[in-house]
Amino acid sequence: MAKGIPELYGSLVFNNRVMRDKLPKDIYRALRKTIENNTHLELDVANSVAIAMKEWAVENGATHFTHWFQPMTGHTAEKHDSFITPIGDGQVIMDFSGKELVKGEPDASSFPSGGLRATFEARGYTAWDPTSPAFIKDRTLYIPTAFCSYSGEALDKKTPLLRSMETLNKEAVKILHLLGKNDVTSVSTTIGPEQEYFLVDKALYEKRKDLIFTGRTLLGAMPPKGQEMEDHYFGTLKPRVSAYMHDLDEELWKLGIPAKTKHNEVAPAQHELAPVFDTANIAVDHNQLTMEMMKKVADRHGLVCLLHEKPFEGINGSGKHNNWSMITNTGVNLLDPGRTPAENIQFLVFLMAVIKAVDEYADLMRVSVASAGNDHRLGANEAPPAIVSIFLGDELTAVLNSIENDTFFGKQQKIQMETGATVLPHFFKDNTDRNRTSPFAFTGNKFEFRMLGSSISVAGPNIVLNTAVAEALRQFYEELKDTPSDQMEEAVHGLVKRAIFNHKKIIFNGNGYTEEWVKEAAARGLYNLKSTSEALPHFIEEKNVALFTGHHIFTREEIYSRYEILLENYCKTLHIEAKTMQDMICREFLPALMEYTDKIAGSLRAKKALLPELSCSSQERLLEKLSVYYEEIFRAEEKLEADTVKAEALTDMQEAAVFYHETVLSDMDALRKAADSVEKYLPDEFLPYPNYEKLLFSV
Repeated sequence: MAKGIPELYGSLVFNNRVMRDKLPKDIYRALRKTIENNTHLELDVANSVAIAMKEWAVENGATHFTHWFQPMTGHTAEKHDSFITPIGDGQVIMDFSGKELVKGEPDASSFPSGGLRATFEARGYTAWDPTSPAFIKDRTLYIPTAFCSYSGEALDKKTPLLRSMETLNKEAVKILHLLGKNDVTSVSTTIGPEQEYFLVDKALYEKRKDLIFTGRTLLGAMPPKGQEMEDHYFGTLKPRVSAYMHDLDEELWKLGIPAKTKHNEVAPAQHELAPVFDTANIAVDHNQLTMEMMKKVADRHGLVCLLHEKPFEGINGSGKHNNWSMITNTGVNLLDPGRTPAENIQFLVFLMAVIKAVDEYADLMRVSVASAGNDHRLGANEAPPAIVSIFLGDELTAVLNSIENDTFFGKQQKIQMETGATVLPHFFKDNTDRNRTSPFAFTGNKFEFRMLGSSISVAGPNIVLNTAVAEALRQFYEELKDTPSDQMEEAVHGLVKRAIFNHKKIIFNGNGYTEEWVKEAAARGLYNLKSTSEALPHFIEEKNVALFTGHHIFTREEIYSRYEILLENYCKTLHIEAKTMQDMICREFLPALMEYTDKIAGSLRAKKALLPELSCSSQERLLEKLSVYYEEIFRAEEKLEADTVKAEALTDMQEAAVFYHETVLSDMDALRKAADSVEKYLPDEFLPYPNYEKLLFSV
């Protein structure tokens, strides 16, 4: 009999229930202490955990184990070792030690290091992260780990994330103790990343070099119908999609990933999955697994899952909304306004810490979501603009205004929703609307960072958020620490008032898509970093280096290495796109266009030979039009090819990034425009790849 969902959920996870059942009580308590208090784990405890973990894994069909880590590729990495240990006479036993659990040694030479490691310096270490549970996938025990070099530099995304979580925890607890909340011993950051994606037919995908090599269509004209009817959003799930989503949910639930919501998104063939909130590092691990499982399950259904930010020109691309909050060990959400936000000192302090952090490090927020793919979305009237601002809603904005101006704020009364249909139940409106144009929006008891691209690891944006908020809290603590307890409320009021005055320029509740906002943002002095090449140099600005080094999130060397990696990745991405486009044009599109042109010319000759007096002006115009397009496309491809060669020759990565953005990408846009214009004249049998109509409406 099939398992029910409660039995299925987490069945492949070495979770707290399994640990409690499998471990001796003293070992279980020691491991829980490590997980809950971030304390050091002794080797004898690790040995006991390893034995229990191996036994459980083998019982569930596992034959291998792997240290699973997140290098700076943005993807995950793994090296599999079997549990077998030879014991002589041709026999083996299944063995797994505490040392193998705690430490691994993958080759570090071929992963991006941004100059931290020379090619010949191969040794790297993976270290078990006991706060993120191990799991079984494909008959292998996966052990979440951090990844560092032989000399201790962080070569991954998890290590700095864990550092940022510890930093925010420390600064938040200090402030809470000042406010009299001495029962709080820890504060965790929680996130819930909503994941958008596209599904296309696998057979069609395999006929598109651009999708295979780059994840997006470099050529392709819009079909007669796109998303303008707005009928796909929240629409009825097609049977094939519904079956895929059902299987995906089950696979995620087995891995303890709390997949909650699924629906059609705005663009045709676009969908979304949203999980329940979890602790930041676990949520990051889960999101990486989710993206992997999305692709794997799609393959079973004859589909391909596209996670590129802009796989199709002319319709919405895919993002990832990062819902972020802070929770105490006593279960209090520090971003919950409560019944009276104007009187909730604790809430106002943490709210203003977030506002201050985003205002002072808006450039880092933009850097954290920068990629070649995401540049196509930001500011394109489908995603938040590249300008970072905060949406608070009317009530919270009114609260802050009243504090700044020392005026009375009367609590807004709950308003009953009037629908006009008496049969419908009564309910109250929320105290604020939602603003889909805002990059960073307050949504009741959390902030939704909406600028992330769909393929990105959510570690980077949360490292920035955690660290920037920790710095704001540190400064608040320094300002308040010598205040007598009977004067604390007045001191906090003054601090909040000053913070509002200094940082209110980042608050914007209006339409972020308008040109008026672009002008107003410039007048306010806000950043508008439209491209990755423009944004990345801000990563190494001294104020940002000081933020990360001051909180021991990155060393200076680790910051510069990541800057180099991001630049190199951006250049390589656009280089691959340019080369793929050249290949498609020269080897597929132009020959197809020539073949069709020859067919028209042959037909025209035959008609004139048979009936010389016959008027063939329309065919002649078509032949001329096709010939003109051929020449235009040919010349545009030549320019792209020449400029790509120039880009390859540039040795300064920042200079190369700017050249790729301003010149190569511009060449690609011009070439695409010409090719897409002529595509509508080519019959299906001549078009060398499946068109948008087939890709978007065939599933």
